[in-house]
Amino acid sequence: MGRKPHPLVNQVLKRHALILLGKGGVGKTSVSAALALTAVRQGESVLVMESDSHAPMASLFGCEPGFAPIEAAPNLHLMVLDGAHALEEYLRMVVPGRAVLRAVFASRLYQYFVQAAPGLRELMMLGKLCHEIEESAKSGAQWTRVIFDAPASGQAINVLRMPVAARETFGESIVGRESSNISQVLRDEHLCSIVQVTTPDLLSLTETFDTSQALAAMGLKIAAVILNRCDPATFDSGDLARFAGNPKLRSLKTIGHLRELARAEIDRAAMSRSALARLRESIQSPVVELGEHRGLSGMELIRAMAEELDDQKEPSGRDVSRASAP
Repeated sequence: MGRKPHPLVNQVLKRHALILLGKGGVGKTSVSAALALTAVRQGESVLVMESDSHAPMASLFGCEPGFAPIEAAPNLHLMVLDGAHALEEYLRMVVPGRAVLRAVFASRLYQYFVQAAPGLRELMMLGKLCHEIEESAKSGAQWTRVIFDAPASGQAINVLRMPVAARETFGESIVGRESSNISQVLRDEHLCSIVQVTTPDLLSLTETFDTSQALAAMGLKIAAVILNRCDPATFDSGDLARFAGNPKLRSLKTIGHLRELARAEIDRAAMSRSALARLRESIQSPVVELGEHRGLSGMELIRAMAEELDDQKEPSGRDVSRASAP
């Protein structure tokens, strides 16, 4: 029997696909991996698609990256989602004859065309993603959840805009009809969840708000926001004053350094509280908090984050029904 995840995460995992967006450096790949482990613990079979050609997810799980799904763990497969490769895969489906295809792919004209049409690569990348999403919704599908670790927010927004732009450009052509299908899948709330990942710092929050507005303008809804590296308040300024006023502690040579560390901890906790309040006020979606997990990295970090996502309480200990209210 699968484990029961965090109630807010459970809401998000009801869909067949999770598309994770976030500013570079907010831990989006780590959150994607943790959500994948959470889904596997529920008894799901998961495909994680990563957009970074350096394949940080594959590196995390210690496996070789590939354009085809590779089993990284039981019920967990990884693949790199590449636009040029997705275009070639699409052409293999619609153009008969391997000899013809080999000649086309090897031609300088084809290579020039692919390099000169980056929008087409992005469209084919989304087409491959939507194909896997639709397949996951079928009975007896190889995997029941698809998680897409999308590019950094700015690039991801440009990718998500492509279907509408292509539809307007190509009309009722094959490309135009495919673009319409992609748009429908991305906007189907029974199939897709868009999840924003952020950290409490001002730059990340600002980009999160800008991204949410861009998504709204495209008619795409945010299923949840994950506030990563959120520091809980373990003590306050009163505790710091008592600490500094203790005559036994004042004699320590390191008292000044310890006081600075304590003050920094209080400031980080205050920033986390402020970020949480701003997110709930500005984005009408549930917010899930994930802690800092200092000192952890690699799979040790991913497992710790997955354990936290499994918890039935917010990291602060508040009741989830109250914490999730905007």
